[in-house]
Amino acid sequence: MTATCVKRAFKYRFYPTDAQAAELSRTFGCVRKVYNLALAARTEAWARQERVNYNATSAMLTAWKKTGELAYLNDVSSVPLQQTLRHLQAAFTNFFGKRAKYPRFKSRKRSRKSAEYTTSGFRFRDSRLTLAKMTEPLSIVWSRPLPEGSTPSTVTVSQDSAGRWFVSLLCDDPGVQPLPATGTAVGIDVGLDHLLTLSTGEKITNPRHERKDRGRLAKAQRELSRKAKGSKNQAKALRKVARIHARIADRRRDLLHKLTTRLVRENQTLVIEDLTVRDMVRNRTLARAISDASWSEFRSMLEYKGTWYGREVISVDRFFPSSKLCSTCGTLTEKMPLSVRTWTCACGTTHDRDVNAAKNLLAAGLAVTACGAGVRPQRRTPGGQSATKQEAPRREP
Repeated sequence: MTATCVKRAFKYRFYPTDAQAAELSRTFGCVRKVYNLALAARTEAWARQERVNYNATSAMLTAWKKTGELAYLNDVSSVPLQQTLRHLQAAFTNFFGKRAKYPRFKSRKRSRKSAEYTTSGFRFRDSRLTLAKMTEPLSIVWSRPLPEGSTPSTVTVSQDSAGRWFVSLLCDDPGVQPLPATGTAVGIDVGLDHLLTLSTGEKITNPRHERKDRGRLAKAQRELSRKAKGSKNQAKALRKVARIHARIADRRRDLLHKLTTRLVRENQTLVIEDLTVRDMVRNRTLARAISDASWSEFRSMLEYKGTWYGREVISVDRFFPSSKLCSTCGTLTEKMPLSVRTWTCACGTTHDRDVNAAKNLLAAGLAVTACGAGVRPQRRTPGGQSATKQEAPRREP
């Protein structure tokens, strides 16, 4: 049995000509319009307790193109319009499967500007990509090569809020194969003072990318607040704010990619804590710092890279008392305020709070691997309430 290749998206920046930018902007607008029309039609059908599938919305699209009001839909490639209907179908499938909320309408200002082309909507030859309705290939900055001999199955063109243009090519990547087994395991505790603390005792500093640019961001936002609404100056100020946010996000993502790749290459088993970041950011004092740490993105990267390279990523229940439990003797401390960073157990062992938590996570994860048991918090009495609750991270100094 041969192993299947991993589908991988390769994202590049490109610089369109004025004609290409105008064509893509029209396509983005038409994609948004078709999506909203189809969503409105399906919502009305839902109110009548009827279901409308992709085939029905595709027939609607054909009818819309024949009307005078929506005749402009014929001016752009039909491929991205059909793809947006498929995306809407996937959104409803996730909704009916209780994996997502009800689909929302796309906004002209806030929604992501993107269009997806399948093989019938582009031509790729000799590293030159030409989209439908265009006569010239895109000027792409090939920052890294595509896998040798691979051909894109889909191409997604997008423009971010900072005005940068990107093209993402989905290809089979035969180079992604399981790594040799290492036999090593590591527990990973996330935090704010230190982004990661490993069970080996290593601590990785939190770079706090947003805090470093907070002054520039505040200044740009003050300038934006003084601009007249709807003016060209406001658009320029908006673009400036977006560029700062993009700079922060790019640096954060780059660091997380490097960290997760290193951890996956060095360890066979990786144990993390199943944190509910969505609930934790409701803490107004810590919300900004938690969002900047981007724990959810870290976990997502770790999990998909673990799948790619044959590693095991285990998540431990969020109520497991990793910080209060002595990793040496197993004694559970009754109280452990967040201000306590080091503590001494009754057995005489002095613990660093974060390192101790990482060691306990590792032990709990290995127990799951060995016996398949779930990791639940210890209880004071059988059947009683949990002795611990999920900890919020310590406030930044």
